[in-house]
Amino acid sequence: MTDEATTADWDEECDVLVVGSGGGGLTGAYTAAALGLDTLVVEKTRYYGGTTAYAGACLWLPGNAAQERAGVEDSAELGRTYFRAVVGDSVPAALQDAYVDNAGPTVAFLENDPGIRFEHRPFPDYFDAPGRFPLGRGVFPVVYPAAEAGDELLRAVRPAAWEERLGMRGPEGPFTDGRALIARLLAALRATGHGRCRLETRLTALVTDPEGAVVGAETSVADGERTRRVRARGGVLLAAGGFEADHRLRREWQGLPGADWTMGAPGGNTGDAILAARAIGADTALLAESWWCPSVLFPDRSANFALGFRGGVFVGRDGRRFANESLPYDRMGRAMLAAGAGDRPDRPVWWVFDGRWGEEPPGIVVVPPDRKSLAEAGLWHTADTLEALAAATGVDARGLAATVRAFNGYAADGVDAEFHRGEDPYDAFFADAAGPNPALVPIEQGPFHAVRMVLGDLGTKGGLRTDPEARVLREDGSVIRGLYAAGNTMASVAGPYYPGPGAPIGSAMVFAHLAARHIADASPKAR
Repeated sequence: MTDEATTADWDEECDVLVVGSGGGGLTGAYTAAALGLDTLVVEKTRYYGGTTAYAGACLWLPGNAAQERAGVEDSAELGRTYFRAVVGDSVPAALQDAYVDNAGPTVAFLENDPGIRFEHRPFPDYFDAPGRFPLGRGVFPVVYPAAEAGDELLRAVRPAAWEERLGMRGPEGPFTDGRALIARLLAALRATGHGRCRLETRLTALVTDPEGAVVGAETSVADGERTRRVRARGGVLLAAGGFEADHRLRREWQGLPGADWTMGAPGGNTGDAILAARAIGADTALLAESWWCPSVLFPDRSANFALGFRGGVFVGRDGRRFANESLPYDRMGRAMLAAGAGDRPDRPVWWVFDGRWGEEPPGIVVVPPDRKSLAEAGLWHTADTLEALAAATGVDARGLAATVRAFNGYAADGVDAEFHRGEDPYDAFFADAAGPNPALVPIEQGPFHAVRMVLGDLGTKGGLRTDPEARVLREDGSVIRGLYAAGNTMASVAGPYYPGPGAPIGSAMVFAHLAARHIADASPKAR
């Protein structure tokens, strides 16, 4: 919205307004505050952390100090070689360069604070391309001590996915994974003395001056009836996630039936920031894209991210496989899309495995499934024979029998002649079976199981088009002064690809850091 009003109409002022409190938003907020700028973070939900709090929080940040401490010889140039080989020309080279060239400096800036620390752990890059690290170049936040009883800020960090999705609170303990990243950034932001955070505050509109520059925002507080106008003297950073939770936008922009199957954190990620920016002329890109993943369907019709498949096969209604089940999750999701398998309720996919795995499915499900409730909902079937399993699931019995017979032959030979499962380092990373190919485990011991799988996502990745300094662009390529974007609010620097573990959060952090530095460079208050 364009506003001719004077500053007397503002309810509040700051140097930098950050919308969203995930890994990207809090990195930008900490950067701005550490440089001496008065920074306000507004978060739509009742928790800080967004979907980052659900994540394992591997961060794809090539050439950083944490890698160096672990003896991993990486660099921005090696990262660029790999990233460019994967992403190609789907995203401007200057944007890719901004990411890889500033990954290491972003880590260095953050680690200047004694409370922010990262460590390297092995996790393979996702593509066989020049510059690949078979054991990965990702870094993780170090575990952070539990919040003290009176610490309201850290006690408002979003619970882990399994706690929130199952409606239960876990035991007290230190912050780990994505929650550790959020806790460390929040604590560091508070320690600067220049940061403020506010929950249950939704962005409703951006305010521009007569020249079209963004000078602030309108926010709606808690019940939606109270509006506050916030002046942002330096700029507004939009890092509020994507639109994965909005049914209308998923149908309109992605052609999907709705938004039930996302792993995005509840209460947010409804595209508010993207729509507010579009309303003042911002351009968008990649709106059909998401960070896809195969997911287990739950009785409440939600879907829960699954990865690290150690056994079993995925089959469609015809009983046939359609991809290498050990592919990195985004690539497996794209294979499901390409095959028209699991992307709609009327195109089911079943994960079929045998009784050798006991009561648990042979893979990692982020929110642990309860077999009894899934069975009662018709989402987990068990039978003594494959024929009976096919009848229970509606899968073609001959097709399933032929698939299992062929797959067992591949397991004996150690070679998947159809989809090459087990030939890539990522395939072997989770495999733990004996035999000529640990990723190929025969399906031969009853009882046999089938678990319903669907195409889920970790968030959408289409959003506002930006330049290498994270400034939001109009359709003609001109910059909207005062407006920046990062994370899933920004059209991803990775284009339609997921190059390696931690690319979503890692790139969000880098571009939020660049946005804050750009604002600080123009501010006389910055240190």
